[in-house]
Amino acid sequence: MAVGDTTTTQLADSLNTIVASARATREYGGVVPQLVDATTLDTGSGTSWKEILFAQLNAMAITEQTRNDNPQAYVDSAITITPQMVQISTFITDKSRRNVSRKSLAQMGKLPGEALVRKEDQDGLTAMDVSTQMGATGTPIQTGDVASARYLITSNPTEPGPLPVAGVFHGYVIKDMYDELVAGVGTYPIPEGATAQVFKTGFTLPIASVSIVEDGNISIDSTPDAKGFVFSKMAWVLVRGMALKTETERKPGWGGGGDLLFMTSEYAYGQRGGGSWSREIIADATAPA
Repeated sequence: MAVGDTTTTQLADSLNTIVASARATREYGGVVPQLVDATTLDTGSGTSWKEILFAQLNAMAITEQTRNDNPQAYVDSAITITPQMVQISTFITDKSRRNVSRKSLAQMGKLPGEALVRKEDQDGLTAMDVSTQMGATGTPIQTGDVASARYLITSNPTEPGPLPVAGVFHGYVIKDMYDELVAGVGTYPIPEGATAQVFKTGFTLPIASVSIVEDGNISIDSTPDAKGFVFSKMAWVLVRGMALKTETERKPGWGGGGDLLFMTSEYAYGQRGGGSWSREIIADATAPA
């Protein structure tokens, strides 16, 4: 028979373990889909989205004596984008649903949708990887690299890319832009302006009107380098097919019964401008010290 004070140590077998909180691994939002031209394939319009492009016509100088026998022909071409399906499935047994904390179930419920959002973003980055490459491995990015890419796009002699132009980079790369602008901090006074703003809030400034956006879904290789992209919004088309579809299937013979969940999406990225409206910038992506 025990003597003394009764504490939780003596009553350990009587204590219930209660989940006070639950959270899911944080995700980067779908960055690329928000920065490109997005459209939806109309119902009943087949499996592909098609856009016609007409070539330029040329005018000529004339005089009053000119007999213009030089008609300009209309010439068209097309880009065709065929959305592809993407799907995720999960299975939860009735026993799990009955016994797992409600807080945990609430977090589990949003994970399949977040996985689809992440894949759509990663597929956009993969599509952009065909862009003309600038920069150099192992070399920190400079703001001038972004400005160069911007003007190569908007002043392209074949077909100028329209504004707006965005830049998508890994945060480790953006940190080098931050370092470039705040290099003088501690050396000379910093008046209110671009440098002071970057020092206080991080690198959120546009560069030559290019909006800089962080995307942690960009992969880093062993060098370590990361590829970033500067592109006109109209350079890339995100064509969505079917709307996001969610279906469940009852499986009474699996693990004593449970629900199989399917989430299906359909989309594809396509490129406009013959590749001249998008630039890839490879740069050092060493983790900040």
